[in-house]
Amino acid sequence: MFLSHPTRSVTALLMRWRSFASLSSAPLSLPLPNSSPASGPSCAETVWIVPLQEHSWYDHVRLKRVFVTDGTRHQVVLIDLRKLLQCADRDNTDYVLKPVAEWHAGKVRGIREFLDPDSPRVPQMPYVTISTRRAPGLLGWIGIEREGVVAFRNGQHRARYLAEAGARWCPVEVHEREAALLRELCGAADDARTVIRATPLGGEGSV
Repeated sequence: MFLSHPTRSVTALLMRWRSFASLSSAPLSLPLPNSSPASGPSCAETVWIVPLQEHSWYDHVRLKRVFVTDGTRHQVVLIDLRKLLQCADRDNTDYVLKPVAEWHAGKVRGIREFLDPDSPRVPQMPYVTISTRRAPGLLGWIGIEREGVVAFRNGQHRARYLAEAGARWCPVEVHEREAALLRELCGAADDARTVIRATPLGGEGSV
């Protein structure tokens, strides 16, 4: 039996609607543009707890990463502050600070308040670059011995203040291509990982 013209028209419209619906629903199975790991709960910020041995105002500080975007090419490295500052003192291109004992009282008070763990704002860890150059003396002159040179891109005041306050180790951020060299020349001892605690903030937005 042949369908009447109105019936055929309704059937055709129904078939077209089913075809359109199946096509329009296909993209829903693809990842959404904002569904990257960076937007998930696993990317909650982490805070590093650094103990201070010689500080009467508070006994630790909290530090967080500088680069937190998904796919960042920077790494966190636990360093020996004494070694790091020795390398930083060799920097002859960027600004090198005087020892904390020579800072004026307002500068000392400002950095102390900035690092106060009771503050709702978590300061960023120092951000550095590292390279090598010929060491002084004959071995350096003939290219056998080299020494590290650290330049601060951010956080030189806090690094020197932490060392003065009795911090032995500290997390710093560095580009991934320099991370191995930083560990080699300034890396913290293995037991630093049991002293410096890294705690996720759980996405609470404490910044």
